[in-house]
Amino acid sequence: MARFITLADGRTVEVVCLSCALTGGLIKPTGGVIYETDRFHVHQDVAYPIRGLVILASKRHFYGMDELTDEESAEFVSLIKKIRREQRERLGIESVYYFYNEDTTHHFHLWMVPRYDWMTAFGKSVESVRPVLLHARHNMNDEVNMASVIEGIQLLREGLN
Repeated sequence: MARFITLADGRTVEVVCLSCALTGGLIKPTGGVIYETDRFHVHQDVAYPIRGLVILASKRHFYGMDELTDEESAEFVSLIKKIRREQRERLGIESVYYFYNEDTTHHFHLWMVPRYDWMTAFGKSVESVRPVLLHARHNMNDEVNMASVIEGIQLLREGLN
């Protein structure tokens, strides 16, 4: 069933599965694709304008980690390692929270959520992540922050390609 989703850059899109729309090229993610293989798609999270908040999504539509093939598993771990290295080296991100859930409305993807000093106002645990994301969605869509997000996307793209 199709639903409407408002993206961080203000666009509203109608999709059945946001991940399928992004990995299939029907929707261009903010700043464009960071990196792509035959199996995976790397892009800035389209809902939360936080520099370096990366989504690593499978192109194949499934929900659980146990559904990864052996080849997908090896590539998935390798990509996480590469993305994380570039987050640290190019964006100066010292800490990242990793999230993946199987009850999502989108298919298999991993969130790589960076931790910045400003986020400590919301706490420093997994419980702080949702308030951080909502704060970013509602308060960080200004031109200065979006330019920083786009610059981060470009730096990650350069490092991964």
